[in-house]
Amino acid sequence: MPKTTYFVYMMSNQSKMIYVGVTNSLKNRVAQHKKKLVPGFTQRYNLFKLVHYEMFLDIRLAITREKQLKGWLRSKKVALIVEKNPEWNDLAADWYKIEPKRQTLSS
Repeated sequence: MPKTTYFVYMMSNQSKMIYVGVTNSLKNRVAQHKKKLVPGFTQRYNLFKLVHYEMFLDIRLAITREKQLKGWLRSKKVALIVEKNPEWNDLAADWYKIEPKRQTLSS
């Protein structure tokens, strides 16, 4: 039986607001945030960019890390993001692109 992977992640917006969450399906959860399907803070402030994430094999460790990050000052969260993602790029930018249909030339 394959192990479930858990993710602690940070979402942001153009103003660089930060939201910290935990999930067992990062791709689906980020899509929900991008489509504004998650009521609350991320929907209200349009937090659509995945700027940081960490993987865990134990949900307890993931939740502990989420609580730790939520307890940090903003400056410490920013430093963590900038360390790995200095441009605050959307790490999920290419996850949802649809491949264009190939066109064939008819003779």
